[in-house]
Amino acid sequence: MDETPSDQKQQSRGREYRSVTRVTGPLIAVSGVEGAAYGEVVEVTVPSGERRTGRVLESREGTAIVQVFGGTEAVDTVRTSVRFTGETMKIGVTEDLLGRILDGTGEPIDGGPLLIPEAMRDISGDPINPSARDFPRDSIETGISAIDGMNTLVRGQKLPIFSGSGLPHARLAAQIARQARVRGEAESFSVVFAAMGITYEEADFFIRNFRETGALEQAVVFVNRADDPVIERLITPQVALTVAEYLAFDLGYHVLVILTDMTNYCEALREVAAAREEVPGRRGYPGYMYTDLAGIYERAGRIKGRKGSITQIPILTIPNDDITHPVPDLTGYITEGQIVFSRDLHRKGIYPPIDLLPSLSRLMQGGIGEGRTREDHAAVKDQLYAAYARGRRLRNLVAVVGEESLGEIDRLYLVFADRFEREFLRQAENERRSFEETLDAAWRLLSMLPESELVRIEPSLIERYYPRRTEG
Repeated sequence: MDETPSDQKQQSRGREYRSVTRVTGPLIAVSGVEGAAYGEVVEVTVPSGERRTGRVLESREGTAIVQVFGGTEAVDTVRTSVRFTGETMKIGVTEDLLGRILDGTGEPIDGGPLLIPEAMRDISGDPINPSARDFPRDSIETGISAIDGMNTLVRGQKLPIFSGSGLPHARLAAQIARQARVRGEAESFSVVFAAMGITYEEADFFIRNFRETGALEQAVVFVNRADDPVIERLITPQVALTVAEYLAFDLGYHVLVILTDMTNYCEALREVAAAREEVPGRRGYPGYMYTDLAGIYERAGRIKGRKGSITQIPILTIPNDDITHPVPDLTGYITEGQIVFSRDLHRKGIYPPIDLLPSLSRLMQGGIGEGRTREDHAAVKDQLYAAYARGRRLRNLVAVVGEESLGEIDRLYLVFADRFEREFLRQAENERRSFEETLDAAWRLLSMLPESELVRIEPSLIERYYPRRTEG
């Protein structure tokens, strides 16, 4: 009788092979293997006796391609043995993960007590049925005016930050992680922070920041350093999101997942693709990078009938400040908006240097307004955008014709743009503003303009919040 694929898989399960035929970067090729499944966990034993974990990337024509976590140093084609377990890669999840620091594979590195898992979960996660998805609504308060006031983060949303090399995205990530919260005493909130391919200096900054500010108590921190095996970088976001799914959909937490830096993740993806000798796509990245990124980003959301939610802030450093680069370009197609950093604002000493004109939160309307933030939020945001955009255009005009040629109102808008950057966008790294404080600051700026210029705000809101009226 012919063997079925399931029979072949059973035969390969638990069997050891000494048939490594090729070692390329973080990958090894094992011949004579039948029925190995994609994502199957393998145990690689090097000649010294050290055991490393691996995962099947590809299986065809009796050959399995295995990615080895921990690197392929000391792996040879004679004495190295590979055992196929027949299981997919899993991580133990428990509420006790809160307050812990782990490496990119989910192993504790903080010297804390042994974790006893409540359940084992596949790191690939379970796809959310589109019909079971609930529309993202209600907001997360980050304490940063440029985000809360102008590009509000909504629970269940994916809102990436596009930064350039040398810009303070790491500082902003740490600030959001320690300041973010949801409103309502009955709401449970936690942060899952995953850093990929970062330097020891950055890792020390994040760990020290979490510990000193007390933010670690309600956070799970994953750290994958730049000198860790590149293959581990590919599972770090999957492990982090698996923990987030447990906290959100099993325990009812509203979870904010911060992933930094997704560009490092994509570089690792390109390196592995090159080792597999795949046909490259744009700028050498694999053609399936869009699908791979979507598999990560689409694990955010809300599920009908479940209390919790997963919100994502992926952070990307854009090579050469080119926003058309494949990584931010593909990310923009999948996510619901973007926060864009400005090098010009950074040179002016504005922190955080968020450029509001290209920034956007497509789901903002579902998370603001009466009962969520404040009734005047949407109108104030629209008026601020219009006034700031006009001031920015006038700056360009002044460079050509000079400020003397402007009318009185235009000069007001020119001053408004400068004050808006200094007083609204600029914020101390340890300063936390509530929604109300952000909106009150916006009204103080709008009081520079005559009431007749506030054409995007209803008269009833002007009557209630316009400083000149309320002071009078």
